[in-house]
Amino acid sequence: MEIVIPVYNEERAVGPSLRRLHSYLSERFPLSWVLTVVDNASTDRTLTVATEMAALLEGVRVVHLDAKGRGRALRSAWMASTATTVAYMDVDLSTDLDALLPLVAPILTGHSDVAIGTRLAPGARVVRSPKREFISRSYNLVLRTALRCRFSDAQCGFKALRRDVAHDLLPLVEDQGWFFDTEILILAERNGLRIHEVPVDWVDDPDSRVEIASTAREDLKGVGRLLLSFTRGQGRIGAGPARPVDQTAGQALHFASVGAASTVAFTVLFVLLYGPLGPVGADLGALALSSAGNVAANRRYTFDAPASRHFYRQAAVLAALPFVTTVAALLAGRWAGMTGLVGAVVLATGGNLAATALRFRGLRHL
Repeated sequence: MEIVIPVYNEERAVGPSLRRLHSYLSERFPLSWVLTVVDNASTDRTLTVATEMAALLEGVRVVHLDAKGRGRALRSAWMASTATTVAYMDVDLSTDLDALLPLVAPILTGHSDVAIGTRLAPGARVVRSPKREFISRSYNLVLRTALRCRFSDAQCGFKALRRDVAHDLLPLVEDQGWFFDTEILILAERNGLRIHEVPVDWVDDPDSRVEIASTAREDLKGVGRLLLSFTRGQGRIGAGPARPVDQTAGQALHFASVGAASTVAFTVLFVLLYGPLGPVGADLGALALSSAGNVAANRRYTFDAPASRHFYRQAAVLAALPFVTTVAALLAGRWAGMTGLVGAVVLATGGNLAATALRFRGLRHL
């Protein structure tokens, strides 16, 4: 087993943590192991201290990289590893080390392909601030909602994989930073690999180097990137059973984004055309112009469909749906006494939105 510890500017923590971990592995861990420290371009004495510790402690080695990034560190070490199982943990050793053997046992027995520590499952004991607890739970809720993930804790710094599984997944992982953890788990799950979860005892490190705001932004960008790649059928490894990818969530997200832009365009055009053409004429003109852009954008970005005559012919038929619903809404409004520009805008926009679900279902099957 090879355990990797990525470090960046951890000159105070790396020495004591290596001594503690080395002592635990030597005295209480029943498997053969090697401990690899990967220095990510530290600007303090981290590399020097780690190198000194490697000279003192048997089974410890140090790798230096010229660029930052936890994902970059893990990729480099895991791809070069010859161990049966590869793992990693944070240098602060926030996770109780007694969880290490339960983490790797399902991998060694062949029960699972990936194993993760979780702070959010029943049985975990966690000491951290309410702010970090809220952020962690919110992030994992986003993953379950947007990507339908079934694992409970994406970012706990305590994971292990079979080496061959890591070598299959790593070429698919794009992120080099903190989103690396999430991305490799999502790809594992999408490819039908088994993920084992171990509830852990975990104590927050008050000297953490994680910048919450920037990390959150990058994580959300990563979620959007994965949604787009999955709608295009990407993210598959060459072997092993793959779980069918349900593209509905990703397509719905892109369809909604395109729809929001085209609705704004429709409303602006309707207001501009209302004076010279009247409500029905403005409705027809605004729909014709906004629908053309809507269909083109959805073909390319939402459904990745070829630019065929069949697609555009069927899309033109579906584009008639908003005209029917908007005219019906305008006529109903006139019957109810809703006249004037403001009422017409509200009714036409509402009728346009009412046809959205039907158009989405129709375009999906073209």
